[in-house]
Amino acid sequence: MSVLRHGEVAGGPRYRGRTDDPLTARGWEQMWAAVDGAGEWECVVASPLSRCAHFARAFAERHRLPLHVDARLQEIDFGVWEGRSAEEIMESSPGTLDHFYRDPWRNGPPGGESLEHMRARVLDAWDDVCARGRPALVIGHGGPIRVILCHHFGWAREKLLCIDVSHAALYRLDLPAAGFRAASALMP
Repeated sequence: MSVLRHGEVAGGPRYRGRTDDPLTARGWEQMWAAVDGAGEWECVVASPLSRCAHFARAFAERHRLPLHVDARLQEIDFGVWEGRSAEEIMESSPGTLDHFYRDPWRNGPPGGESLEHMRARVLDAWDDVCARGRPALVIGHGGPIRVILCHHFGWAREKLLCIDVSHAALYRLDLPAAGFRAASALMP
């Protein structure tokens, strides 16, 4: 199994969970470079947001692979933070980002989705992908990929925001019959 984060997105750095901004030309290049010769997948599974789904569709068509779009792989809903930069949030709501980064499990985005809810839906989707028993390329977002990596390695949930998942980062996760064993990161 492999998980791939989407590439660079139009509009620059912002909290975009459900905001459906497209990839930039550079984002497309990043993703094609990340998957070039990186794996032998039998299917593609992707978030429905365009920054994931459009590349997934192009990749699946190019390699004649089945594509499954799964809404459970969407990024967390950032509520009132959606579409805003960190600077804008800090200016309008001093301290809220600090509280979030200190303890995101208790201080989620105002009006948004809790990390616990996001974690549950992502792991439900991941379990379904793994149960198929076919090597899959899963294309998603930073938050859900962090959840999958924490689950895979058995890391404490408090490690979630410490994991760097850059644009077009590709992680190969080996899933032998006996369970999770090893993973290798392929960083573009």
